[in-house]
Amino acid sequence: MDDTLSLRKEIESAVKLYIKANLSQYSLVPVGISNRHIHLSQQHINALFGEGYQMSELFKLSQTGQYAAKETVTLIGVKGAIEGVRILGPARTQTQAEILMSDTFRLGIKAPVRDSGDLGDTPGITILGPRGIVNTDSGVIVAKRHIHLSCSEAESLALSDRDELRVRIGGDRGLVFDKVLVRVHSSFNAEFHVDMDEANAAGIQKGDIVQIEKIC
Repeated sequence: MDDTLSLRKEIESAVKLYIKANLSQYSLVPVGISNRHIHLSQQHINALFGEGYQMSELFKLSQTGQYAAKETVTLIGVKGAIEGVRILGPARTQTQAEILMSDTFRLGIKAPVRDSGDLGDTPGITILGPRGIVNTDSGVIVAKRHIHLSCSEAESLALSDRDELRVRIGGDRGLVFDKVLVRVHSSFNAEFHVDMDEANAAGIQKGDIVQIEKIC
């Protein structure tokens, strides 16, 4: 009896290993689309809106604990300005403006394509609020397309944080997005994030379902 139980456990373990090693290369995830927006440090919130100012939530975002604030600012570059840029909360340790590639021409700023938080050697910008103005030395990026996965979702696909994969888009403007960064955290919900330029190019909308293709 003990030998039978031991053999069964060995078989179950072997089956689990086989399944994990031979997972399907494809999975379906919903689309999240980002317009230009900005994350502000509390120091810059104070400078733009007044000392001790607390942002007001307009609506919750798909990722846990994040929200779009009611407040907006104006971004000013060397060639032009963009009004009504939404602030996303909560406050961060460092201000980060995420603009569209098409905005770089409008503002006259050569923003690199970067992952969120990777702000080394990035340009700065002027930010205008209702109570003040801030000039940053860095922090402007075009967000690298990425996919959020929870730890269990990533494990089921044998993926790790900072892996890269492809996302296949169907429809009349179907295409394949390459070099999609995988971001894994226990608080994340599965979602493929692109900005409006990329979404328009592929003819996709928020909530559409796309296929991720694992690179082996």
